[in-house]
Amino acid sequence: MTCTKDYREHIEYTFHAFCKVVIRNATITAARARSRKYKREISLEYLTEENHYPLSTADKYFQAPVPDEEYTLTLCGDTVIFSNALLVEALSRLDTKKREMVYLSFFQKVPQHEIGRRYGRSRSTAGYHIRKALRQLQAEMKGMAYEE
Repeated sequence: MTCTKDYREHIEYTFHAFCKVVIRNATITAARARSRKYKREISLEYLTEENHYPLSTADKYFQAPVPDEEYTLTLCGDTVIFSNALLVEALSRLDTKKREMVYLSFFQKVPQHEIGRRYGRSRSTAGYHIRKALRQLQAEMKGMAYEE
């Protein structure tokens, strides 16, 4: 069976068009996955923002922290100095492993696959534990009870 030159060109153009469609769809899928990932992430700056309340409140949770106070916390052998007492309290209530995972992820910029390898877990499981710890920190800093 012999193929004509026109038929070969048609097959080649069809294949190129198919490849372009596959590459385009893969790009759209990657962009959507990246967008979903960014929507799930919580920034540490968002957690450490100070809430401003009226001066008439007397509850200890609503008092503005004194800016000159420093709070130290030892994480993974490193001493970290915080200026936010609520954040230190919430971090100290976390499980040691979760506290270290959050520290390695946000302060040391260690990738999740390395954190997972360090604690004998997969990358996705380490990411799940980090996100869960961040939700717990956020809930405790807002004064709500955290439910697992």
